[in-house]
Amino acid sequence: MIYELRVYEVHPGKMKALLDRFENHTIALFAKHGMRITQFWEDLDEKNNRLYYVVEHDSLDIRNLNYERFRNDPEWLALKQVTEENGPLVQAQVSYFMKDAFLTP
Repeated sequence: MIYELRVYEVHPGKMKALLDRFENHTIALFAKHGMRITQFWEDLDEKNNRLYYVVEHDSLDIRNLNYERFRNDPEWLALKQVTEENGPLVQAQVSYFMKDAFLTP
């Protein structure tokens, strides 16, 4: 199992729209494509305007395949277009990949 910490720099004034999109659509679409969100946080300092979440993947190869399927899913493409009619919600995204430090190989 690998864990992906995704950090989004959210455009000012767009956090609620992004959280709504996750809650009402994106989390289910991730599940449809085999991705499990295990943790979800908003930065305590609202000035940072960051969203953090952890996604579990069986392997890096499976992660890449699942994200490719997600990014090309017509439902996602339509949702993204509708929810970003007034501009993008996210200005930058960084991923950190982790493994459990206490599991034996």
